[in-house]
Amino acid sequence: MDIPVTQYATTADGVSIAYQVVGDGALDIVMVQSAYAANADLAWEWSVLRDGYQLLAARGRLLLFDRRGSGLSDSVSGEHLPTLEARMEDIRAVMDAAGSERAVLYGLEDGAAHCFLFAATYPERTQAVITMGASCRALWAPEAPWGWTEERWAEELRDVEQRWGTMEFVQDLAEVVFPSRAHDQVFIAEYARMLRHSLRKADALAVNRMYRDTDVRHVLPTIQAPTLVMHLAGDLVEPIEEGHYIAERIPGAVLVELPGSDHEVVGDCESIDRFLADLATEEAGFDRVLSTVLFTDIVGSTTRAVEIGDRAWKDLLQEHNQALRTMLARYRGNEVDTAGDGFFGTFDGPARAVRCGLGMIGAVKSLGLEIRVGVHTGEVQTIDGKAGGIAVAIGARVAGAAGASEVVVSSTVKDLVAGSGLVFADAGERELKGVPDRWRLYRVVT
Repeated sequence: MDIPVTQYATTADGVSIAYQVVGDGALDIVMVQSAYAANADLAWEWSVLRDGYQLLAARGRLLLFDRRGSGLSDSVSGEHLPTLEARMEDIRAVMDAAGSERAVLYGLEDGAAHCFLFAATYPERTQAVITMGASCRALWAPEAPWGWTEERWAEELRDVEQRWGTMEFVQDLAEVVFPSRAHDQVFIAEYARMLRHSLRKADALAVNRMYRDTDVRHVLPTIQAPTLVMHLAGDLVEPIEEGHYIAERIPGAVLVELPGSDHEVVGDCESIDRFLADLATEEAGFDRVLSTVLFTDIVGSTTRAVEIGDRAWKDLLQEHNQALRTMLARYRGNEVDTAGDGFFGTFDGPARAVRCGLGMIGAVKSLGLEIRVGVHTGEVQTIDGKAGGIAVAIGARVAGAAGASEVVVSSTVKDLVAGSGLVFADAGERELKGVPDRWRLYRVVT
């Protein structure tokens, strides 16, 4: 198996963060994992991480990185621990280095806290948040009863200081993190190797102190991104009540309670796929805006081109295009496309579109040309950077119903411009090719 190339991103405070890019696709997924299992190169040799990475990479372009203080990234000072805000910047540095403008953040355990803070700080760069076994506060408090007390944390730090890297330590850890595999000695040996290559003892102490001091409860209600919270019902590291607490405080968050206790990278593929499908549907709706479309077409263009020849027709067509562009600019329209001798523009106001159409007709008459113009208002969807959808198709068909030097509009446009001073004549009901139902059209008479 080929291991992805490890690269380095540099944070604003000069920390080097090891990262990898796996897979491709329109969706970027940034994974923020536990520091206890973080070594960009070695992770691909451990099935727990490798299998999870491959599942996520099948769903988009996966950005993996070792958090500061772990794996192949720079260490942190045990005397001067970085703030959570500084650690959150690891995400931004990796996204910038990988050319990712916006991503789905995927957080495991205390890595989820980094995701929560990033999503609240940079909503414009956060497409969604997915967590597995998320932590939002590690110290006990009356409103955070899942946390460890100060005494329990002190005991944990002593244990790390005295037993880090030993098989006994890993055995005890596995009974909490991977209880179903805690008696598999081959697995324990693999787990121990991963831990030793993820953290030195000093790093493990620093990571635990940072974990202990994490508290992002205050940012949860400010998260705007769609959020999926997956949590194990039998989680022995982060109890299920913490998952409920998080999901209840992030507006619109979806909680999926999963069976079992083992901390896998991917909790449930079906839940993730359903969430991402809903996200895609929702975002497709964001690309739909109410817009007025205008289409033009030169009347008798083929006959005129034959009469004057190719060179003269080309020159005349350029003059036609310039005249129409001038009108578009005057009425604050946007040129979307030109196809042959036709123009396609959009406007944020139907009255201006109609007046632009009238102006266009007058502008090309001096060139000895006549055009037909169609105008329609409806929901327009952005497709590959251009306006598209049923409203655009209707606009093109409305233009096809116009005669020489006529502006024809749909009933929607007529209704919207009431009081504008524009006058219309009924052009009857028509069937528009490829468009459902019959449409009443109107001819602009002034």
